[in-house]
Amino acid sequence: MKKIKLLFVAAFLMLFATSCHHEEIIVEYQPGPSQNASLEQLLRSYELWYVDINQTVGYGETPFLQIAFTLSFRNGVLFANNNLVGFGSQGNGFGIPVGDYETNQMILDVYHDIDGFQTYDVYQIDSNTIELYNPNNDTSYFLNGYQRSNFDYNFIFYDNIHYFLQEYEAWEKTYTSNYGAINEFDNENFLQFLAGGNNSTFRSSQDPVGSNPNYLYWDYTGVYAVGDVSNNMYLKKLVLDYDYFANEYFDLSVLNDQTIELYHPASGTVYEFKGRGYIQYMKSAEGKQTKEPKQRKRTSKMKDNPRTSSRV
Repeated sequence: MKKIKLLFVAAFLMLFATSCHHEEIIVEYQPGPSQNASLEQLLRSYELWYVDINQTVGYGETPFLQIAFTLSFRNGVLFANNNLVGFGSQGNGFGIPVGDYETNQMILDVYHDIDGFQTYDVYQIDSNTIELYNPNNDTSYFLNGYQRSNFDYNFIFYDNIHYFLQEYEAWEKTYTSNYGAINEFDNENFLQFLAGGNNSTFRSSQDPVGSNPNYLYWDYTGVYAVGDVSNNMYLKKLVLDYDYFANEYFDLSVLNDQTIELYHPASGTVYEFKGRGYIQYMKSAEGKQTKEPKQRKRTSKMKDNPRTSSRV
């Protein structure tokens, strides 16, 4: 009986060993086409690189990256969309030339027309995301790649509408509806939104319509905020903080690159304002007068943004 049991155990072990035997297959990792490409090919694989300012990591700042909505790398010339006025049409969607660049392995050297020389280590995060790491200030900017044909210019425009309001020296009232109750805001003929984030300074003037924006007397200075409206990307809420007669609330619509409509729910009045004195951030190829980029910068919507490495 013992001998039969031993033979049975041996046969079972042989059967188990045979069934567990498998052929080991080693699959070698094959990087995608863009990961085999040179840095120059990678940068030019997308027509537009959206600067996702909310993903910035670090406490340093690079001025030209803080004001740019998109960057484009075209045969050694760096293009940027710094303004929302003309966004999507200026420079066929690329924006304006702002400097030159060179690539060496995974190092990007930028010769910016105003900020001067900047160098970056470039890391490919995924198929359409790159990281520009500036070793001089220990800060990383993250760029998402798009083609012009699938880039949502409208979304970026309306998601950053508070910057659009800052791109004119003043907004002049050009229309007041003949309906709606008389209210204090009827007396305001000019508005100005100063450079900054979404909670920034505005000024208002009661100078006569037609006055030169450069010589306006600003009667009041306060703070303003722009908010979203649920399920309507094209409509915003504008709040002007007038301490002496409380806050004024408006529905804000953009009629075109130079005209906004403000609906005042409290009175039922509709106003239109036209932009006067266009501010182009960063000089143009034609040498038009512009504002220095440091006078405005995009800021992250995140409150805390400590430096943490995203690279292996």
